[in-house]
Amino acid sequence: MKRVSKRYKKLLDLNKDKKLDSVEKIIDTVKSNANAKFVESIDLSFKINLKKIKSSDVSLRTAIELPNGSGKKIKVAVLCDENKLNDAKKSGAEIFGSDDLIKKISSGEINFDKLICTPSMMSKMGKLGKILGPKGLMPNPKLGTVSDDITGTVKKIKSKLVEVKNDKDGNIGISIGRKSFTTKQILENLKSVFENLKKDKASIFNAENIKNVYLSSTMGLSFKVSFKDI
Repeated sequence: MKRVSKRYKKLLDLNKDKKLDSVEKIIDTVKSNANAKFVESIDLSFKINLKKIKSSDVSLRTAIELPNGSGKKIKVAVLCDENKLNDAKKSGAEIFGSDDLIKKISSGEINFDKLICTPSMMSKMGKLGKILGPKGLMPNPKLGTVSDDITGTVKKIKSKLVEVKNDKDGNIGISIGRKSFTTKQILENLKSVFENLKKDKASIFNAENIKNVYLSSTMGLSFKVSFKDI
């Protein structure tokens, strides 16, 4: 039997009679419930109803720029030609290299959250697919992680870009802010996610296929959000 902490029980009692009739009120409540001893993230989660989608290969994977960023610290590695190492060093990436970085990754040394690769180095990435693929770290032009603009791409990934990807059961979770964000900032990020997915993945992301949209904080309660209200 799952044990429930006193803190969580108190949150349940405080929120059992609340009437949350707008997205703004839900965000305010999620923020007020984020009372852990660290700055909790504000998370959006939903589920694709795979049974209603005819395609046998249902995959929602894309990258979205949040107007206010996610507030999450991202450790970035850059794989580039030798003549671009100085640009990589100045870009703000924590790790950078050329063939030496490929060797480190091949040996299992993966201590980064995102890998950016310049187009000229993609031909050398084949042997790393089995290592990076299962971890979701393989550079992909559609996700903005293959680019010659090293500085701009590093800045974007560190500040605004978030990846949206469903698992085999259709579940998706995205961090859209922190407790320290204003309600307006979180709402803007939330609307940005919905607007982008409705535009780019209309066949999958619609009211018929998306079930149970929720907002929650890392250690707090989750609250259901109506698809049509966003």
